[in-house]
Amino acid sequence: MSDNIILVILVTSLATYLSRFLGVISSKKINSNSKIFRWFNCIAYSILAALIARIVIFPAGILNEADLWIRLFIIFISIAIYLVARKNLVYPTILSAILLTLMNGYL
Repeated sequence: MSDNIILVILVTSLATYLSRFLGVISSKKINSNSKIFRWFNCIAYSILAALIARIVIFPAGILNEADLWIRLFIIFISIAIYLVARKNLVYPTILSAILLTLMNGYL
């Protein structure tokens, strides 16, 4: 490997682990019920919702081959499975992948 790649790996690792270290140190002082913490939580959830919506509405790669109505149907089925399975993420994840494969192949 070239020296530049090793340097890039070291710098990015340092940035990652430094921020994690500072997070661990400051986590004892953070009140999870504070307004700023709830604000960051809302921002994180909104970014996640936007990414999921982008993947569903404007998919890239092989997901683009599935019709929009199939993707929306799989989302509704996955939410129902999630609620029936007592908020367990394993079952809807596995079953949604299987259903998407079957529905995309047969419909």
